[in-house]
Amino acid sequence: MVTQVVAVDLGGTHARFAIAEVDDGRVVSLGEPVTLKTADFASLQTAWQAFGARADRPLPRAAAIAVASPIGGEVIKLTNNPWIIRPALIPERLQVDRFSLINDFGAVGHAVAQARADDLLHIAGPDVALPENGVVTVCGPGTGLGVAQVLRADTGYNVLPTEGGHIDYAPLDAIEDAFVKRLRKTFTRVSTERIVSGPGIVAIYETLADIEGRAVQRLDDKTVWGMALDGTDSLALAALDRFCLSLGAVAGDLALAHGAGGVVIAGGLGLRLKDHFQRSGFAQRFAAKGRFQTLMAALPVKLIIHPQPGLFGAAAAFAQEHSR
Repeated sequence: MVTQVVAVDLGGTHARFAIAEVDDGRVVSLGEPVTLKTADFASLQTAWQAFGARADRPLPRAAAIAVASPIGGEVIKLTNNPWIIRPALIPERLQVDRFSLINDFGAVGHAVAQARADDLLHIAGPDVALPENGVVTVCGPGTGLGVAQVLRADTGYNVLPTEGGHIDYAPLDAIEDAFVKRLRKTFTRVSTERIVSGPGIVAIYETLADIEGRAVQRLDDKTVWGMALDGTDSLALAALDRFCLSLGAVAGDLALAHGAGGVVIAGGLGLRLKDHFQRSGFAQRFAAKGRFQTLMAALPVKLIIHPQPGLFGAAAAFAQEHSR
């Protein structure tokens, strides 16, 4: 039976809402999304009410909520967002009978698991479909580096969120050694997401400037990304190339660790890099794993291009949980 559910994707800056339809463990449709600024609202409840006012109709009594925070405990404090969520109060505050709560990157894993073929863009390896059985690695650079595994089987699938973005960064040449040397002045341990994330482009840019003997400009990551993506600054463009190299190497490491049969790159930043993957050394670095190079070169690597993977994935998580 088709069930309507309010899908919610809560981040640090925006709260996105849409009404989805689910049936038999899968998402049937996802309505037009509404994006609200979290700074304009005191809580999830007041933002939910604002969405209801815009919808101009009674909201479904079911909620699928993806949250940019670890899930668990009596209180959930969002990362980069002052809202506090108490799961036990959700039925009362949101007037729902059923709900699902999931980590935001776990939701991306569900989106990958239920994505249509045209939601996945081929970027490296053989241009074949993801395997129907086994592990698919999902990683997404954004504010940090999200990592999840999707375990597919004949009976369905499971999503396993991880903290893989916090593994140690492994430099592969003298320039990447310089990234680590620079970052160690601030951080005792240099994790992968210090470099392979949105903010990580700053460390790359500043290191390249230092190598060339240039004065290091103190720019934020949005500025550096803007210069890199529009090609107006040669050093920022070099930083973009270096970022793609490191992302390829890290995605390959994660695939090896997971025993994956395919990889999906996700996240808003991943989508912005859509036109750069095949022009960079991403694919070469992904496969460059010594004795396992032939194995790695045979893995399909995709980019999820669904316009709202967080909302779609939240609805997919609800559909799977409440179909059991």
